Amino acid sequence: MTLHIANAPCSWGVDDPNNPFLPPWQKVLTEAAQAGYRSIELGPWGYLPTDPEELTRQLNDHQLSLVAGTLFDDLVSEAHFPSLVTLTHNLCRNLARVPTAAKTHSTNAPAPYLVIIDFGNPQRAKYAGQSDKAPRLSDEAWQRMMQHITTLSQIAWQEYGVRPVIHPHVGGYIEFADELARLVSDIPHQVAGLCLDTGHLYYAGMDPIEALQSYWTRIDYLHFKDVNHARWRDAITRGLDFFSACAEGVLCPLGQGAIDYPAVRALLAERDYQGWITIEQERDPRQADTSLADVTASLNYLRSIGF
Repeated sequence: MTLHIANAPCSWGVDDPNNPFLPPWQKVLTEAAQAGYRSIELGPWGYLPTDPEELTRQLNDHQLSLVAGTLFDDLVSEAHFPSLVTLTHNLCRNLARVPTAAKTHSTNAPAPYLVIIDFGNPQRAKYAGQSDKAPRLSDEAWQRMMQHITTLSQIAWQEYGVRPVIHPHVGGYIEFADELARLVSDIPHQVAGLCLDTGHLYYAGMDPIEALQSYWTRIDYLHFKDVNHARWRDAITRGLDFFSACAEGVLCPLGQGAIDYPAVRALLAERDYQGWITIEQERDPRQADTSLADVTASLNYLRSIGF
């Protein structure tokens, strides 16, 4: 079983486009290609070139394609929602006009994807991984978020042919097992699929294998991370937010942490998964000098166990 594996700019610490310490985007493209990847996520809007002709030139020069773009923002606020509509059009318009990942798939919808992530409420973010302490949305606020996700998904899928996938994320309002179950109940698969992330599932207290099995028919796209268990436990004990924990090395190259990737591979083979997998290892961008070694090690590890 050989699967298509991508990476993402967050492995170089690129999450906040306004962070003054971000590495040059040329470094990310060059090192992704050097490590052996043939596709990459777009990262935050404005980090890679936004002109589709220039972006196409750069992707072709590095023999890369785009597998996905990402909405990583507050999906709850009504006042903020118009800016997300504009961003969705920008992301999907570019995904429709540049080289995108091979449309390899079985029962899952093919690339490219719009990865939809709620994140941005500081009160929720501070309780990353702490289900018993994290504040939950009111029913009204939850339903408003569901409607926002539905509207953005319809724009992506119906206007641009970009498959929307919802990504439960540590520190956002869709993180824990009960929230994932409620999401799946409230948004039909024809509206949006799931992008489940092994590392975020683990961080939120779920068993990644069990979650993948439970939601298999809803999964269109996968993210892989690995988690240093001792550092995760320490982060939970100290009450660190997710990105502070990432700066302290809570995520590690695949095969060096707590997640059983041979078991993940066996499940994917059993279910005949042929879609895309993107490896991510969030970090402080001031630690990007080790990114090439880490993304190379992760890809080599997956290949060594039969991916």
